[in-house]
Amino acid sequence: MFYAVTASGETIAHRREPGENPVLLVHGFGSDAAATWGATGWLRALTDSRRGAIMVDLRGHGASSKPHDPAAYRTRVLAGDLVAVLDAEGVDAVDVIGYSMGSQVARALVRDAPDRIRRLVLGGIGEHEQLRAWGVDAIERVLIDGADVPDETATMILRAAADQPGADRRALAACAVGVASEELPEAPLPVPTLVVVGENDPVAAGADALARVLGAGYAVVPKRNHLTTLSSRAFKAAVLEFLSA
Repeated sequence: MFYAVTASGETIAHRREPGENPVLLVHGFGSDAAATWGATGWLRALTDSRRGAIMVDLRGHGASSKPHDPAAYRTRVLAGDLVAVLDAEGVDAVDVIGYSMGSQVARALVRDAPDRIRRLVLGGIGEHEQLRAWGVDAIERVLIDGADVPDETATMILRAAADQPGADRRALAACAVGVASEELPEAPLPVPTLVVVGENDPVAAGADALARVLGAGYAVVPKRNHLTTLSSRAFKAAVLEFLSA
């Protein structure tokens, strides 16, 4: 594990897996790089394709810094963390795979540093940014107060994040509020992009419409939900085919 230090002094944990043409992997809310990409078979899939990987723990997660200020988690800041990691790794441009909130951070990276991305995969997102859709009150009720909210998906995902070993609930709440506070441009992206979602993923509602707005390709993984799409062979096959084009 290595640490990139940001201009504000935060440390961003990252790990390099050997192989050519490394892919930058950006996990979702309440997870970390190992759980999202290692436990789901993604590292093995990349190795089998003779690709390397750069795995990042986003701030607020894993082994990275966990500030409690929502302003520290605006998408521009999170995208800057990814640039700091690429600089620390000495990599000019990479293919990027994001999942869930990681896809929103990857979209911010395209907005702020398009020259650092060759091809982009956005997994597990829909027409509306999910954290914003749930709302600040619901986020804080689950993460801080430990209460349920009427949206069962919100309760499930937020509680799973809060229950992760080593989770800092206040940092996670700040992250959710910070990401939800900033809307990303809805316009065609300047890099080849693929949107991939599970057929039964409520978080990904309207993903086909989002793909059209972004000028992206679109693929659906049959019979998978938000949590099970990552481990799907069909998901990996669609992404690896796109990245090899």
